[in-house]
Amino acid sequence: MKILVLCDDRWHPALTVRQGLSGLESRAFTFDFIENAVDWNAAKMAEYPLVVLSKSNNMSSTDETPWMSEAVQEAFAAFVRQGGGLLAIHSGTAGYAECAVLRPLLGGIFVRHPEQCAVTVSPLEGHPLSAGSVAGNDGVIAAFTLKDEHYHMLLDDAQAEVFVTTISDHGTQPGSWLRTEGRGRVCVLTPGHNLEVWQHPSYQALIANALRWCRDANG
Repeated sequence: MKILVLCDDRWHPALTVRQGLSGLESRAFTFDFIENAVDWNAAKMAEYPLVVLSKSNNMSSTDETPWMSEAVQEAFAAFVRQGGGLLAIHSGTAGYAECAVLRPLLGGIFVRHPEQCAVTVSPLEGHPLSAGSVAGNDGVIAAFTLKDEHYHMLLDDAQAEVFVTTISDHGTQPGSWLRTEGRGRVCVLTPGHNLEVWQHPSYQALIANALRWCRDANG
């Protein structure tokens, strides 16, 4: 499966995302990356069944100009409604609070985070996306604790299906949720400021499951 990945912003270097996804390339996933939003266009996105958004509202790591214009938002919404998959990871939820189309498409956005701290990522027991592993063995994806930015989220969509929670001394937050839009599917995963989080076997399994779920869009 070919996947388009949008990454790189002022606070989240593309290298973290590239290395974080590299371990999944042996799982029949192929990733193409866009780091500067100037290289994005709707026609290019339409060539892929699935897009990973791990980029805040900056053109690039050296250009903090917002890139998520109304036209870009409408293109993302049309992509999903027509059957595309969208997976937003970590910074893919940041800087979009005022985006009137993208925000409801995601179902919620990043509000703030405390200083980095020990964060426990806890998949919901019994949920289909909480089962399995990168190695392909059946089982339950284990909870894990690592230093990370504990994203505090505003979950707008009351119907969104939360299947991961994140817990720290600063409270409990929705760590991942699923929602549908038209014929397409949207998933949000909030952990992932540090490479160690991306590379943890449990998080690799969660990302792989989310990619498969988004790929199997309705229609």
